Amino acid sequence: MKDALAVAGNSYASDNALHWKRNLIVCVFGSFTTLVSLTLLLPFLPVYVEELGVRQNAAIVWWSGLAFGATFLGTGLTAPLWGYLSDRYGRKPMLVRAAIGMAIVMPLIGCAHNVYELTLLRLLAGVIGGYASSSTLLVATQTPADKSGWALGILSTGALAGTLTGPLIGGLLPGLIGIRHTFFATGAMIAVAALLTIVLVKENFVPRPRSSNAAAPAATKHRRLIVGAMFATAMLVLFANMSIEPIITVYLQDIHADRSHVVLDAGIVMAASALGSIIMAAPLGRLADRIGGWRVIVYCLAAAGLLMIPQAFVVAWWQLAILRFLLGAALAGLLPSIAKQIRQSVPESALGKVLGYSQSSQYAGQVLGPLAGGAMGGMIGMRSVFFLTSGMLLFGAVANLWACRKAADTGN
Repeated sequence: MKDALAVAGNSYASDNALHWKRNLIVCVFGSFTTLVSLTLLLPFLPVYVEELGVRQNAAIVWWSGLAFGATFLGTGLTAPLWGYLSDRYGRKPMLVRAAIGMAIVMPLIGCAHNVYELTLLRLLAGVIGGYASSSTLLVATQTPADKSGWALGILSTGALAGTLTGPLIGGLLPGLIGIRHTFFATGAMIAVAALLTIVLVKENFVPRPRSSNAAAPAATKHRRLIVGAMFATAMLVLFANMSIEPIITVYLQDIHADRSHVVLDAGIVMAASALGSIIMAAPLGRLADRIGGWRVIVYCLAAAGLLMIPQAFVVAWWQLAILRFLLGAALAGLLPSIAKQIRQSVPESALGKVLGYSQSSQYAGQVLGPLAGGAMGGMIGMRSVFFLTSGMLLFGAVANLWACRKAADTGN
């Protein structure tokens, strides 16, 4: 069964053996630019909401959170659909669709007349966008199997760099050209990515016949076990990373950080996690190519779970920053390894749809993490959030180890 999957999984990669390196470069650039555009409004979003007519502080905060989260909600809801269509019509059309859609919607956000239009346009950006998700699908399926972990790590580095760079650009650009013109500029940047995608990305795509599950019940059971474990782990990764984000500023005040610098310190702490992931994503992806994706998943979950515990006992912001950097480094190996594991376990005819659901699982964790962390931190205490997240990560490591062994027994 494994050999059959390998042959089916390699056929598309073999057809595109001449293109995958150039396509990877374009996808890294496109993912970087689209994620810059989606995150750069973080520093000035409350100001823009106020410009659109909202006056009370509580309402400004509420609308800012709603408008920011709407994009990721839209992406999470539609990722399986775009994945399914990519299985039928090819990976490149989905990249082009996402890039052109974002290039059109971003300037429209700069033309919003009220917060309702702002929120709906942010939701639309998520619904028709998803360039980074489509890039993951193309790279995961087009790259040679023995290099897919490294390539996905490189792609993850580009996406994380965009997430980290976006707020920095958003803090500078509006002061130079104004808030609305900032959206126009980012739309132009995405248009460049769309043009590069259309011209440079090459794909030889032939729809693969759908396999019959009825003919191989043991293979189906094996596959469902692996895919289910990967979905749960994908959600856990984002849950763990985001559960602490809402309470970092308050937590630093709790450990008596200098109030005059607490916002800056919180920003450094948040950026430290992304920086750790940027540095380690590609090396851990390469490690997954050498020892297998599932081993890297187990090791990284265990390391991340252990690194959560000392974060509950820090007495200075820089200690938390160091630990968050190490946590980001540990988490960096998970998403590339998850995509690699799914690629090795799912027939090519269904890969787009399955990876789409994996993306939706990530966005579910991104939504549930801050909600759970904020609620638990308020009710029980902020240190409890670290212990809860640590327990979940360590349980995830044990569960993945069990699932790995169970899948091996089922597949034999």
